[in-house]
Order: sequence, then C-alpha cells, then structure tokens
Amino acid sequence: MRAIGLTEFGGPEVLRAVELPDPVPGPGQVRIRVHAAAVNPTDTLLRSGATSARFEGRPGPYVPGMDAAGVVDAIGPDTDTSLRPGDAVMAIVLPYGPRGGAYADLIVAPAESVVPIPSTVDFSHASTLLMNALTARLGLDLLAVPAGGTVAVTGAAGTFGGYAVQLAKSDGLLVLADASAADEQLVRDLGADEVVRRGDDVADRFRALEPDGVDAVLDGAVLHELVVPAIRDSGGLAVIRGWDGPAGRGIHVHQVWVSTVATDHARLRRLRDQAEAGELTLRVADVLPADQAAEAHRRLAAGGVRGRLVLDFTAY
Repeated sequence: MRAIGLTEFGGPEVLRAVELPDPVPGPGQVRIRVHAAAVNPTDTLLRSGATSARFEGRPGPYVPGMDAAGVVDAIGPDTDTSLRPGDAVMAIVLPYGPRGGAYADLIVAPAESVVPIPSTVDFSHASTLLMNALTARLGLDLLAVPAGGTVAVTGAAGTFGGYAVQLAKSDGLLVLADASAADEQLVRDLGADEVVRRGDDVADRFRALEPDGVDAVLDGAVLHELVVPAIRDSGGLAVIRGWDGPAGRGIHVHQVWVSTVATDHARLRRLRDQAEAGELTLRVADVLPADQAAEAHRRLAAGGVRGRLVLDFTAY
C-alpha cells in the first residue's frame, strides 16, 4: 500500500510517499480503504520528533494521522461488528503502533474504534470529527460540571475548541469562549453564550463575566497556568498537552489523553449521532491531494487555519 510517512524527524519536508505491506486485519479488527485523512496538530508533533519516545526505539517509516474516513475493505476473523465490506465509515487511529497512522491507502483499526459516517456529510468532513470531538467529550466528562454550571473554552475557534463549545452546550452548560475579532462571529455561531477577546490575559476577561470564577476551563489554546485565575476555588482545568500544574486553590488539573478512550464505541457512536443531528459542526478548511501532506503541515504551522485541512487519498 501507499502511505505518507517519514524515516527521520524534522520539518514538513520529511513527509514523503512510502510503500508498505498491505495490513491484514486480525481478530476484532476491520480494514478501511481510506478516502480522507484529517491533518491535526498532534500529527506535527509526531513528525517533528516531539513524541518520538512513544515509538520505543522502533525504526521507521512512521506514518502520522489519527483521523480517517473511508470504506470498509475487510473484516478480521472473530470480529463482533455490524459493519460490512462497502460500508462508509470513520475511525480514530493510534499512530504509534507498528501499523502506523491514518495517512495511508489502507488502515486497520479495532472495530470498536470505527463507526458509520453521518449520512449528511462526505468523507472529507467525516474525517474531521472523531479525534477532536472525542478529546473534547473526554475533557468534559473528566470535569463533570453539572448542568447549569459554567465552563470557559480557550482556542474556541479551533477544531477541538469548537467541539468543546458545542458539546458543553449540549450538556446544558453556560459557555464562555475566547476568539480574535475575526473569529468572534464564528464562535458565537458555534453556540458560545459569551465571547471575549483571546490573549494571554484572557483569564481577566473571563473573571469580568464571572467574578467568582468559572467552574472549569477546557484549554484548547494551551495557556495552562495563564488561564488558571479564571477558575473558581476547587474548580477544574482540562489540558490537552499533559501539563500537570500545580494550579493551587484546590483546582484539579485533568490531563486529557484521547488514546485512553479510542475504543470507547459508545462515546464514538454518540458523537456520530450528534453530528448527524446537526449538534456538531464539521469544518473542512481545505482538501489537498495526499502527496501534498508537507504543504498541509506548513499551512497548519503558519496558523490561521479554521477547520481541518484534509488529505485526499482517492486519487493518490
């Protein structure tokens, strides 16, 4: 099969076409012929070598990608699933295993990590849902703010942040969010109740709206200690890059690792159903041929991308 991978860590230029053996699905697994793979910030961490320890010394090539959409190609033996060959599906993929990630013609994933795509969207849009929405869902579940509570979302115009806003609203929470002037309407359209200007001092602006502090923050902007002052005593902070505080004032820091729930089929199915119902907005910034993965990584690094860049594998 053809894939986009790397044999050495570095900048976007290390991404190139590689030939790998076709993966064979084992018990409990399905094989998917990939039509679209989303490009996420976590892919750039893999490519740069920032997370190289997770390969445990295993040699490359390494294939990035955690989000794929395509068609079921084969089902492994003794696999308990309602999926059948030909079904249009999306999957969350863990790229640090020996089979690599989603930037490939063919991928194999546990059946629990695969769900049908929403009937209302195409493969490109479907590929942008699971990893980011599941991360936001896990963050909210860890924070466990009861309905009627207040949460703040940083990086709300981003993909994780946008899903965090919409899922928090569906949970019955009051949502404060940050945005640049250019993104304010976008974030309001996603459902935020109040929007303040983004920046390192955003905690002050959240406090101006909630003088006693918000119950919790989902920190998509990776502000860490800078956003802690926005949180009330004994509140919660959900972080997506492993920061562990200390936060002080009894504030609990929740590290959100999406890999721990990648086979939580019930959560994935619920996210799929919410997308189909229009409760979640799937945003595609642009679709590029798979062999332009390096350009996609450059554009992501340059900033300002709203929605996800997607790699098209159908003509690769």
